[in-house]
Amino acid sequence: MKKQVLVMTLVAAAVIGGTGYGMYRLGMDRGMDMAKPAVNSAGVAEQPSAEGSLVDPKTGRKVLYWQDPMAPGQKFDKPGKSPFMDMELVPVYADEAGGEDGVSINPTVQQNLGLRTAEVMKTRLALAVEAVGSVAYNERKVALVPARSNGFVEKLYVRAPLDLVKKGQVLAELYAPEWVGAQEEYLSIKRMQGAGAEGLLDAARQRLRLAGMTDDQIRKVEASGRVHVRLPIVSPISGVVAELSVREGMTVMVGTPLFRINGLDTIWVHAEIPENVAAQVRVGNTVKARSPSLPESTFEGKISAILPEINAATRTIKARIELNNPKQQLVPGMFVTVNLTPNKQEEVLAVPSEAVIQTGKRSVVIVNDEKAGFIPVEVELGTEANGQTEIRKGLQAGQKVVVSGQFLIDSEASLKGVLARMGAKPVEEGKKDTAPQAHQGAGKIESITVDEISISHGPIPSLKWSAMTMGFKPPPGGIPKGLKVGDEVTFSVRAMDDGMYQIVEIKLSGQETTTQHDAPVTHEGHAK
Repeated sequence: MKKQVLVMTLVAAAVIGGTGYGMYRLGMDRGMDMAKPAVNSAGVAEQPSAEGSLVDPKTGRKVLYWQDPMAPGQKFDKPGKSPFMDMELVPVYADEAGGEDGVSINPTVQQNLGLRTAEVMKTRLALAVEAVGSVAYNERKVALVPARSNGFVEKLYVRAPLDLVKKGQVLAELYAPEWVGAQEEYLSIKRMQGAGAEGLLDAARQRLRLAGMTDDQIRKVEASGRVHVRLPIVSPISGVVAELSVREGMTVMVGTPLFRINGLDTIWVHAEIPENVAAQVRVGNTVKARSPSLPESTFEGKISAILPEINAATRTIKARIELNNPKQQLVPGMFVTVNLTPNKQEEVLAVPSEAVIQTGKRSVVIVNDEKAGFIPVEVELGTEANGQTEIRKGLQAGQKVVVSGQFLIDSEASLKGVLARMGAKPVEEGKKDTAPQAHQGAGKIESITVDEISISHGPIPSLKWSAMTMGFKPPPGGIPKGLKVGDEVTFSVRAMDDGMYQIVEIKLSGQETTTQHDAPVTHEGHAK
């Protein structure tokens, strides 16, 4: 009993499903029939008159066609119920159709859709470049302290690298035997009295300089009037001891580097500038920098150099920035964020960035033209800053572009084929436009109607078709005369834009070609 109930249920479901599909298919077929143009007695589709289509008696406006808003691809030549949905067909008026390359939208519909437009204007884009960088020593603020004579390091006051020192601070005390002898000679001559003593004193002072003593050290000997066994070595600048090469008790030779001191009053920042904005950055541009560790401090400086090297991994170019560091708060290794102020920009055409539709291969904006309606225009973009995008080619100042709802207009333009026409390339002078390839076949005519010639044909290698029976569109000039059901024919077909195939040449097997140039045949059998 349960098996019988289950079988009956399945049968009922199949009947209901088949009925539903049949109703759907019937509606689609009816819609396609309604969308077909009227055909005269000769079997040729009638064309609309030059004045346009019908006139709406309610509004007095010319109607081009009717359409279902849910299926805008189908056009109907008279009003009525939609075969697809339970709703009335909507007329499309001639004054709403827009130009050949445009789309027209009723002002009320524009308001309901929230369409907004903006004017194409000339402006200076305030391009703000933000980058990150790391702090490094200013290599132009470096002082090396070498040994000026052979000797011994008897006292060391700076014992570790990175110690902070000030200008004039004693770093070490050095004993140099050569300095002791030169001092004794100088003091002996100074005590001499008489003619010629002044010249000898100058020569003794010069010997002290040649021994490596500084003028400050010589003045100290003169002032004290005694020999200094240990002479101090002082820091020439304020900064940090970057390198310490000596220890107490070491023997040093003349020229041996003892200390390397880096100043911190100004520091360098190596900033990574994105490659696409590197052309906007110039030496001398002002810079403001901030560090996460010093959120309340702002450091100002300028770009001192653009290094001629691109980082292949990050696609950035390095800019060397010199910042003032009066309180020595910035130290090497810190990360900072820098804001660059590029050179003054020239006036350029610009639109709001939201108006640009990026399609991958090209950029499009929707222009609101008073006569032609909404027209998609391909543009060439430039730089972008603060919500504005530079337009290098495609627009003129004063034009209006859509900044809200442009994707709906773009969809409608695609249905009308506007975008396809916009992308079509004109045929160069002296060259012929290449038509789609024609494919050859042979077979037997199975049926002939006004809209279709059905042929059971053999394989068509160029289309990779096997043997089958298929319907083709007749040639543009109509069905050739002399053809009847059962004839063996050879033919060539060509793919159409709608995906169908149209016969461009057909002839009886072994006969002369019968093409679209032959006159079509009426139902009475006479050539029209």
